[in-house]
Amino acid sequence: MQQIIFESSPAYLVLCLLLAVGLAFLLYRTKNHPWSKAWNRALLVLRGVLLFALFFLLLGPIVRQINNIFEKPLFVVLHDNSASVKEVTDSVTLKNMQSQIAVTAQQLEEKGYEVEASDLAGEPVEAISYTAGTTDLNGALRKIVNRYEGRKIAGVVLASDGIYNAGVTPLYASYNFPIYTIGIGDSLQRTDVGIRNISYNKIAYQGNKFPVRVEVQTRNISNQPIRVSLLQRGKVLEQQTKTSAGDQLLVYDFQPQANEQGIQKLDIAVEVKPGEFNTRNNAASVFVEVVEGKKKILVVSASPHPDIKALREVVDRNSNYEFLLHIPHLSEQPVTALQPDKIDLAIFHQSPDVRGVTRALFQQFAKSKTSVLLIVGQQTDLRFLAQQGMPVKFEGIPREFDDVTPVVNTAFSNFSLSQDINTMLADYPPLSVHFGKVNVALSATPLLYQRVGNLTTEKPLLAVDVQDNRKAGVLLGEGIWRWRLNEFDRTENTAAFDELFGKLIQFLSTTEDKRKFRSYPVQQEFSDTEPVVFESQVYNDIYEPVYGNTIAIDVTDDSGKKTSYTYVTSPGNNRYQIGGLKEGVYRYRSSTTINQKREEVRGEFAVVKRQIELQNLTADFDLLRKLSANTGGKFYAVSQIGNLQNELAKTEAKSVIHTEEAYKALINLKWVFFVLLVLVSIEWFSRRYWGSY
Repeated sequence: MQQIIFESSPAYLVLCLLLAVGLAFLLYRTKNHPWSKAWNRALLVLRGVLLFALFFLLLGPIVRQINNIFEKPLFVVLHDNSASVKEVTDSVTLKNMQSQIAVTAQQLEEKGYEVEASDLAGEPVEAISYTAGTTDLNGALRKIVNRYEGRKIAGVVLASDGIYNAGVTPLYASYNFPIYTIGIGDSLQRTDVGIRNISYNKIAYQGNKFPVRVEVQTRNISNQPIRVSLLQRGKVLEQQTKTSAGDQLLVYDFQPQANEQGIQKLDIAVEVKPGEFNTRNNAASVFVEVVEGKKKILVVSASPHPDIKALREVVDRNSNYEFLLHIPHLSEQPVTALQPDKIDLAIFHQSPDVRGVTRALFQQFAKSKTSVLLIVGQQTDLRFLAQQGMPVKFEGIPREFDDVTPVVNTAFSNFSLSQDINTMLADYPPLSVHFGKVNVALSATPLLYQRVGNLTTEKPLLAVDVQDNRKAGVLLGEGIWRWRLNEFDRTENTAAFDELFGKLIQFLSTTEDKRKFRSYPVQQEFSDTEPVVFESQVYNDIYEPVYGNTIAIDVTDDSGKKTSYTYVTSPGNNRYQIGGLKEGVYRYRSSTTINQKREEVRGEFAVVKRQIELQNLTADFDLLRKLSANTGGKFYAVSQIGNLQNELAKTEAKSVIHTEEAYKALINLKWVFFVLLVLVSIEWFSRRYWGSY
């Protein structure tokens, strides 16, 4: 539907008509013309129409167009493609179910519904392969809600065994559409003893014991002993036996010793009992990386301060770090622990101090190559600091202080920060910094700038410097504990603060890698259902990336079998994928040739077999019934799909009408231009034809 509206009163149309007729009459009133009287009347009318159209357009008419769009209601068919479905259901039953669901979808389309089918991951399905390693029913239903937000969902048909092992139960969520569930699998409770969960530290330190907790679930089994063994390379390390009392959860705690460096595979075996339906959940493996020791982070201060607590919280979050605090006469470390070669990062909080109690220790670290982080405050001895070759010097001794807030330097490239961290930092309370001219080394890169009021300055608040294989950081203010407290007060977490200082500490404590060839798996542990991904980087003498090198990768498994792979690096293609590796610990050796010299890198990675889907094979039809009842749908067994088709045949596909309203100025329509052009052309050509202008 279209309607013309005006910016001014429509009464002006009368005036436009009078003006158009009057001007056309003045032009064609004379009788001395070379054309006939009939042509004169025709040209008068033509000129009048043209003038009226032009005057009409001057009124600014607007075309209001209303379009009605009919949107079909949507039905989503959701297939549970997890491995647990295939384990207990024969292929004939699955094939018949899929064909019956296809017939149901066709019937819905014939009734006027739009039908879409997907698996739990939200991917469209054609041929369903039941290979998914986890089941998240709630997550799959939430994806439907988010994906089709704003559309009318008439219902969802969910074919599942009701077993979920990821996310939360779908019964706690609310959906604004009915869910019709089809139960697959076997809901009969059978005798089973299986591993439910294994808790362990993925990183252990050589020479230490580390915990491994195994949770074993028993079902339909009488009171009898259940033995669990912890093995390595087929040798039993520990063994524990507990007595079951029917359906219960048994917990076994082991404390193996971390002896060898590298990735160690530990096997857990649960004794198989007579009559068990599922024995594949009686065994599992875990992989633990045994490292030489933790990185030592030393904090030196002349006196206690809340900043130290804030930094400790960040350090303690990383299991690879060991926090050491040295406050003279209060919390001292042994002299042997304060040697620079035994410390990975030394953080000097307002040290060297004006009382001089930390000067000697600071001087000792200043002369070494150990990375340092300086937090400058009111108690810092600026004169002594200027004499130690640090990348910061003050001109004179400032007696006054400025309150400044942080601003992230977006050009900082040593490490990256999250997109929203700048917004979070903008609301942090100010730090107190020395007022005066400060000289930071030209080689230093600001991470944070100082903002005074609403003015962002070029003065660094936090900067890092890498020079002569030594890293140094400088924070020109104390009071960062207020940042952490403020963020927690606003968001109930400290994610931005922990990321900022966590990455800063990680950068400063990490030794610079000067190798020209680097090749490594992108992670230490891969699933057997995903490819192992290697990334290789080659650099020239000035550490610029170069491409075109042939990378040879030799991968050796536990049995000593070696497989070789090669690929050529190119811009945007530094990675190589290796698929089909079975569970186990693999050693790799990557090599290439740089300047006619062979460069080599060695390491280890693990491939883990995910068996979450095998831990529980008893279908949960009760969950599916409740889910359907909560949403206004119904539950059907596989043999009752015909009843589902009859139920859906009773529904009515009511389309949703969306009305779109658009406004366009009439003068902007192309056809108006061509109409005016035709009127002008006819009159002009006619007058020229009769010899007049």
